[in-house]
Amino acid sequence: MTPATPANTPPPGTGKIAANAGLADEDADDKDADQAERARLLRQAERAPQSALHDRAAASGASAAGNPSGRPAAAQAAPHSADVEGAASTNAEIEAIRSEGLSARQLRMAMRVAQRHGIKATSGLEALRLLRKRGIDPFERSALLDAVQGQPAPTAAAATDPAKSDTSRALTTTEQPPLPRTFRQPAPPAQAEPDAGSKAVSRRQAEIAKIQRDIASRRRRRLALLAARLMVFVLLPTFLAGWYFYRVATPLYATHTDFVIQQADASNAGPPGLGGLFSGTGLATSQDSVTVQSYLQSREAMRRLDAEEGFKAHFQDPRIDPLRRLAMDASDEAAYRLYSRHVQISYDPTEGVVRMEVIAADPETSERFARALIRYAEEQVDRLTQRLRENQMRDAQASFERAEERTVEAQMRVLEMQERFQVLSSEVEVSLLTQQITTLEGQLNQERLSLEDLLANPRPNAARVAQAERRIAALEGQVTALRGSLTQGGAGSASLARVQREMIMAEADVQTRQLLLAQSLQQLEAARIEAARQVRYLSMGVSPIAPDEATYPRRFENTALAFLIFAGVYLMISMTVSILREQVTS
Repeated sequence: MTPATPANTPPPGTGKIAANAGLADEDADDKDADQAERARLLRQAERAPQSALHDRAAASGASAAGNPSGRPAAAQAAPHSADVEGAASTNAEIEAIRSEGLSARQLRMAMRVAQRHGIKATSGLEALRLLRKRGIDPFERSALLDAVQGQPAPTAAAATDPAKSDTSRALTTTEQPPLPRTFRQPAPPAQAEPDAGSKAVSRRQAEIAKIQRDIASRRRRRLALLAARLMVFVLLPTFLAGWYFYRVATPLYATHTDFVIQQADASNAGPPGLGGLFSGTGLATSQDSVTVQSYLQSREAMRRLDAEEGFKAHFQDPRIDPLRRLAMDASDEAAYRLYSRHVQISYDPTEGVVRMEVIAADPETSERFARALIRYAEEQVDRLTQRLRENQMRDAQASFERAEERTVEAQMRVLEMQERFQVLSSEVEVSLLTQQITTLEGQLNQERLSLEDLLANPRPNAARVAQAERRIAALEGQVTALRGSLTQGGAGSASLARVQREMIMAEADVQTRQLLLAQSLQQLEAARIEAARQVRYLSMGVSPIAPDEATYPRRFENTALAFLIFAGVYLMISMTVSILREQVTS
């Protein structure tokens, strides 16, 4: 007999829809699927005895109808006794499959594939055993699609023997051995079978439509939940942030200033060196620029600005929005944090420029704060090298003053000697005495010549000879007295030689002190030049000018940034939750 067409064959065109529905249904909630599977197993366990009796009766009727030779049914039921003998091997196969450690989801998939192939089993292990016995792998995608479409994949035995393909629809249970193979009878002449087939097709289409509606409703529910989560965690916070930036935030005005710290150009005042190569460049004043930047960002600058310009009082104004307003009893740390946000200072080492941005609630106050900070920066620049310059000038000035005092002392000592010895100049006195001695010696020689002339006469004039002798004796006495005054001192007076030596020593000391004084003066001038070279100047590149439009907040940019931040946080949390859920369920 030829097997009849199954009544549950789906109409053409519905296979792909059913496949898609089945694949989408595989990813449904595992908890609901487990509950449905347990309920189905309980119902099958209750119906198992009745279905077994019904199948036995149907098999007996079929064997009687297909046995025209009149052989007893026991002869045809002989295979049943053989299957009873193979029950032990069946249990062993089930235990082997159980030892593989398959998940509940894989067992449910095997049950679905077995149902699509017309195999009835009470458990997933039994379904997997029967499918493997037919050479069907329920975990392949092609087998899953065929199972969803209701078209069993033909095996090699079914392709060669059509009768074996019909045996795939034999009913098997674990309680009893398999019954003899049965064949569907051809439809009677009445129109009941087509009506039953059309009803099965209609029922199948209704089930597919129900599955599609369930999938669509589930998708709509998931989309609604996703939209609700996005609304709560992304769009609503972004809306609140935009409302704050556009409606609540106080407009703030920023004043920009650029200045550079320069070194005095003293290269022409001193000898050239390596220091002149970097003078006037950013490398020569980089440390000073960094120091000024650190000072302007310090608590000292904030306290001075508050004491002189009222920094705290300005940001405690009730007109400022609550998020930016400074509390009335705010501490210095809170004020310093606000100061750090509203006074931005940066240094560009490539150009040596210090850029400053001062933010306030009105443009006039912003400009006033900027000019005050520039004044503080100039004072700080002056104090950077003031100590070095003072030390250099102080040492040079002290050395010059000491040299000047000693020079004056030496000159006073020479003056005192001149007054004590009553000698204006020892050299002059010696020259005068020397001239006198020379003159007297010349006269003495002249008188001696005259005396010799008188004595050369045979009869010299005695009066004239005596007079010449007296004059010679007087001149000799004067010469001797003058010579004695040069080396010998008189009563209470020093010799001229001693006076001359002391005067020369005093004058030499004066000359030495004058030389040292000149050197000290030269050192003082060099120190003054070096001090002038150490001077720093703050030059304004961009003067502070009050803006006429609000600089902050940047409404659109801040709102877009808030949206990106909230979206990124939501995406990270969602991915983390999904990964954790996948790890827990697997």
